[in-house]
Amino acid sequence: MAEIPGAKAELERLGRLMRAQMLDLVARLTPEAEVFPQKLGHPSVADWHEPLRYTYGMTSRGARPDTVPPAQMAQRAAEVLATAGWAVAAEEEVTEAYCVTGRSEDVMIRVRVSTVSDVVLYVAETPKMALTTPEPFTRPEPLRTADTLSPGHVLCYECDGLGWCPCCYGRGWVPDSERGRRRCRECHQDRACPICRGAGEKYAADLQDDERGQYPELVLPPTPLLRQE
Repeated sequence: MAEIPGAKAELERLGRLMRAQMLDLVARLTPEAEVFPQKLGHPSVADWHEPLRYTYGMTSRGARPDTVPPAQMAQRAAEVLATAGWAVAAEEEVTEAYCVTGRSEDVMIRVRVSTVSDVVLYVAETPKMALTTPEPFTRPEPLRTADTLSPGHVLCYECDGLGWCPCCYGRGWVPDSERGRRRCRECHQDRACPICRGAGEKYAADLQDDERGQYPELVLPPTPLLRQE
């Protein structure tokens, strides 16, 4: 896969925009509240479909002063965002809270002011962006073949010499139409073949009876019964 030119820098710019407005908003409404994460850091995966899409997010939980009614606190949040040039959508009381949402360049900050407690919840998020181009998956080459087996060994009956998990092919995950990816149920993200543990081969002399059944050439023909005179 290849990086999309300018995508990472653009996402970081939007992350800085989000952080600056989030810090200003929290400082004006509930200055005692802390914002998490405290640094911008690295973006997180927001969509596991290929190509992966990333986003920055922040949250904060403050306490509304007793002297400020919930509706007034929500109005203050709307005014701060509007003064900063953000498009503001204020909702009426919904699920025991007043909600205000501000948007700028697809960056979103939502403030939820509870009407049943003093909690003021802030949630911010940048748009979800792909940073790299998708790349078709190529199945890895097998670790062992019939020509490269160690003496006394046979190809692993589970992976046929691949060494990697034959279900996810060493990725630790498999594609999922709904979630994008899901954990491999065969190797449980161990990535190696669960039978040969990544060797691609099995020592024939150590095979269990049920394993020998996977190799017809190793199964001895039944011994004929001797006729008694």
